[in-house]
Amino acid sequence: MITWSRNIARAPLLLLAVAEATILFVSVYAAAVIAVGGVEIFEDSTGPIAPKAAILAVVMLVSLVAMGLYQFHQRVYYHEVIVRILVGVAIGSAVLAAAYYFFPSFNLEPRIAATAVFSSLGFLLLLRFFFLRHVDENIFRRRTLIYGAGRKAGAIFDLKRSADRRGFKIVGTIPAPGDTHTDETAASLIRHRTVLDVALSTNADEIVIAMDDRRGNLPIRQLLDAKMRGVDVIELLEFLERETGKIEIDLVNPGYLIFSPGFRHGPVRRVMKRIFDLAVAIPSAIVGAPIMLAAVVAIKLEEGISAPVIYSQRRVGRNGEVFNVLKFRSMRVDAEKDGKAVWAQENDPRITRVGAFLRKTRIDELPQTFNVLGGSMSIVGPRPERPEFVEELSAEIPYYAERHSMKPGVTGWAQLKYSYGASKEEASEKLRYDLYYVKNHSLILDLMIIIQTAEVILWGKGAR
Repeated sequence: MITWSRNIARAPLLLLAVAEATILFVSVYAAAVIAVGGVEIFEDSTGPIAPKAAILAVVMLVSLVAMGLYQFHQRVYYHEVIVRILVGVAIGSAVLAAAYYFFPSFNLEPRIAATAVFSSLGFLLLLRFFFLRHVDENIFRRRTLIYGAGRKAGAIFDLKRSADRRGFKIVGTIPAPGDTHTDETAASLIRHRTVLDVALSTNADEIVIAMDDRRGNLPIRQLLDAKMRGVDVIELLEFLERETGKIEIDLVNPGYLIFSPGFRHGPVRRVMKRIFDLAVAIPSAIVGAPIMLAAVVAIKLEEGISAPVIYSQRRVGRNGEVFNVLKFRSMRVDAEKDGKAVWAQENDPRITRVGAFLRKTRIDELPQTFNVLGGSMSIVGPRPERPEFVEELSAEIPYYAERHSMKPGVTGWAQLKYSYGASKEEASEKLRYDLYYVKNHSLILDLMIIIQTAEVILWGKGAR
């Protein structure tokens, strides 16, 4: 079964997170020695140091997560890492300052906190440099043997981005009966040997079943022997899902949706998700109230006191039910004067100056917290689309309707991993991420998506 832990919390990232948390925790002890002369002296005057060190480490680690520094499928260069760490540490420091103000019992003296943050910063940068140069590339890749050399096997070789190949290394391809190998698979072909012999000789960690035709051709005995010798056997779709964070709809059949693990939407999950939504939406509405008021003032200043502020638009929700989504108006009042639905485009001339800022920062979507409170949306889920687009896309894209098996979200896995999606082709690609979320959704995955949405906002990903 594919779970969030196998797709999100990969071994190298877990190791990195533990190492960085340890650096942050230990930095508080080092700061006590540097600033006041010893841990005992610090504890005599302010109490135990361990809880305060733990709070600093957790807050900073969450800030680094929010900067997208633990995304397995994302490739960033070292100069980008430096910027993200600096921004993350700055945000974490601001959160700690606010926490110390409201909860003085957990307060660290300013000189202790500053010394801890600055001393840990250098070690974090050094650790990331080593991780990107060595650990990330070489140590944790799974050695993957492919059984099949035709069209389906070609889907693995089609993973061109290095970020999509970070988790595995192809050690060979065994042609299956009836497969016509492609130019890409030909270079790694291994013939006239049993699956077990090849798996052992290549020291394979897993065998991916990627046959074009499995009827009567699957070497059950050989695969079982390999599994009994400690080699994992995995289906192609499951492998691609694990490595790319999406479901390849071109390879999916109805049986996969019916029998594969996941796609669970029972009453207990729905109740827990609703509780989670309310726990996030209520404080978000309270904290966001001043920002929403500022947005109202900005729209009025640009377009006049009589200009409408809230834009209500029909969208498709759970089980195809239509509801009105609430947003701050970011386009001209006559943006669709002919009444025809139009995709938003890059540098869309219909967007106002204030609207461009609201979209870039996602402030235009803050009113959707009231959709969440009303029950028509969730905090995390597939993005709701307009009925006109849904009808068109459902007719042309396989399994598009399945994304409506759960409530749409203010943010989501597809918004985190892909761009805006303003065409049929982009909608098709985004659907792959939506189906991944529908299959694997959990409260932990929701929490990870919410935290990492900060990266989308700060770096302006996908906004139009």
